[in-house]
Amino acid sequence: VSPIIFRSVNLMPNYNIVTDSCCDLRPETHEQLNLTVVPLSMEFRGQVREDKSDDSMKEVCAALRAGESAQTAAVNPDRWLNAMEPHLAEGRDVLVMAFSSGLSTTYQSAVIAAEELREKYPERTIYVVDTLCASRGEGLLVWYACKKRDEGMTLDELHKWVEDTKLHLCHWFTVDDLNFLKRGGRVSAATALVGTMLSIKPVMHTDNEGRLTLVGKARGRKASLKALLDAIERLAIEPEKQTMFICHADCEVEARAVAEEMKARYGVKEVYINYIGPVIGSHTGPNTMGIFFVGTKR
Repeated sequence: VSPIIFRSVNLMPNYNIVTDSCCDLRPETHEQLNLTVVPLSMEFRGQVREDKSDDSMKEVCAALRAGESAQTAAVNPDRWLNAMEPHLAEGRDVLVMAFSSGLSTTYQSAVIAAEELREKYPERTIYVVDTLCASRGEGLLVWYACKKRDEGMTLDELHKWVEDTKLHLCHWFTVDDLNFLKRGGRVSAATALVGTMLSIKPVMHTDNEGRLTLVGKARGRKASLKALLDAIERLAIEPEKQTMFICHADCEVEARAVAEEMKARYGVKEVYINYIGPVIGSHTGPNTMGIFFVGTKR
């Protein structure tokens, strides 16, 4: 009787996921997810720094509160090219998940880099997705994508899943002062006027075009945080089965209270809290808080 020969088979899909730092995932999470992350950059206090979602946001928030400012820069085509090419050279395909085109030229730069690389590596597949997401909304979409890759989803299947899912990725957030978003050109001057109204806190979300949109006005901070939680009730699909993300700009105590309320009201089992990254946070300002989950619509 012939012996049965067992051969080890690599069941991992033959592709990599590449994203940018506006996903606001911590550096250790990049490694855990086997994720390549291309940093945006910012000029702050006379130095050019790479965007990293960590406690350096405390320093940035203190500076913003004191009236200082920061200038941010999108990922250019060369940086995307340098991040993608090693995977292609190793014989692997690439799925790029980029920061919203409604807020940055980062996605367009990824498209330019991909076009160049397709000519050099015609046998490889490169997908570039405009996530229309920002901050931990982009991060949550990337997180789910990495999990599905590890479960064995093919590149074509995952590309379709991301495109089908991205407009169900809900971003709800509140800021203390809309003038930060106005300075960066993310909201209009008319919208920013809301930020000067006595005890009125804006409630915003990221819309289907990937832009930041004012959707409500709450009287006071407590009411604005309640408005975020109420959005879960209106929109979330089976919240008790979801992992949800929270980002904050130096208001961790409130973020933890919101996470506990998510669990108490909706039975959410996992809520991951993180500082917003410096690039996003320099535009939204101190005390920004956002929640991110999957819903029937944005």
